[in-house]
Amino acid sequence: MQTLGDQVTAVTIPAGHISLEGHLHVPALAHGLVLFAHGSGSSRNSARNQRVAECLHAVGLATLLFDLLSPAEEPEAGYNARLRFDIALLAQRLRHAMHWARRQAETAGLLVGLFGASTGAAAALVAAASENNGVGAVVARGGRVDLASDAIPRLRAPTMLIVGGNDETTAVANLEAWARLRCAKSIEIIPGAGHLFEEPGALDNVAALAARWFSEHLR
Repeated sequence: MQTLGDQVTAVTIPAGHISLEGHLHVPALAHGLVLFAHGSGSSRNSARNQRVAECLHAVGLATLLFDLLSPAEEPEAGYNARLRFDIALLAQRLRHAMHWARRQAETAGLLVGLFGASTGAAAALVAAASENNGVGAVVARGGRVDLASDAIPRLRAPTMLIVGGNDETTAVANLEAWARLRCAKSIEIIPGAGHLFEEPGALDNVAALAARWFSEHLR
């Protein structure tokens, strides 16, 4: 581990034969930990996820933003690009990160939540649907729920789906997934927002919704 600043630590997470780089932020008196699964082509440095994480810190939640692929696996183009859409692999990486977090002194006693975006949301849903993994809550932003269809009815963790009103294809898919969920659930459609929530105020709405959901369920 390497301290990057107040409460932020650079970490290396073992995941089978490779290692994943991440940033762990644990505020004082944290009552939960949220792991972030970014979308295709993004990383632990995602500005959108960092903004959401800042909102979670403000309500007493620790965060772990980490790369789902190692540098050798993350190409600009070519054959390995398929890994960005290998949901089973990405979900397994999330499980490795959860197991790692439960072995760290700072986070061992914290309930765990998953926040996923786009393909990362599909990975979060699949990981949360695994038996006996102890996920306390899930939030999916603009989730590619079509890539996690088999996991939807097996989810038991309270799950919130957030989609943009202008992202029509994703919104329809998320509405269909919401109807199939058999857990505590919520769906939030943000008017005027697209898939990346780049419109003024859209991402702030996402962050506020996620903070409320995780605060309620990670205690």
